[in-house]
Amino acid sequence: MGFYTLRMVKFQLRVAADDDVAAIRELIQASVRGLQVADYSFAQREGALSTVFTVDSQLITDGTYFVAIAEGGVIAGCGGWSFRKTLYGGDHQMEKIAPERLDARKDAAKIRAIFVHPDFARMGLGGLILATAEEAAKAEGFTRFEMGSTLTGVTLYEQKGYREVERRKVPVGGGETIEVVRMVKDIGEISR
Repeated sequence: MGFYTLRMVKFQLRVAADDDVAAIRELIQASVRGLQVADYSFAQREGALSTVFTVDSQLITDGTYFVAIAEGGVIAGCGGWSFRKTLYGGDHQMEKIAPERLDARKDAAKIRAIFVHPDFARMGLGGLILATAEEAAKAEGFTRFEMGSTLTGVTLYEQKGYREVERRKVPVGGGETIEVVRMVKDIGEISR
């Protein structure tokens, strides 16, 4: 993938591997607990960490999930895209996973599971991972993108050309729900 410098910190961006799963899980937990405090209650965050905000091993198997490694070898961010119908979630989500393949001629690629460690927030890393996912999906023939954003991510995605389509309540653990924002973008609007 490549090496990037954002705000004087060097990152290597590469395709995630099975060996990264434990570190990705820790990163997701740190990101949710550190960056989503203003948007979701403690019970919502913890419920989501046991269901929706879990590693989606299908993305890693498909080779469409990326990790950003900071100097020192720590995974600072992760995220990717999918050519499958599932819009959001992970291996333990409560809603049905839709593994069917999308048709690039008519379907939107799914931008999936972008998380940044709080120590690396507001450096442009989420935008870099998003752009990488968009470019990878574009290389596979997709002309539209769709995502299920957390409330925390909406501002970034709007800045990158996504528009809100709908909001829905998603069931998570402990009888809680979280609000997820379905957002879309056409290929002609890809920002670099």
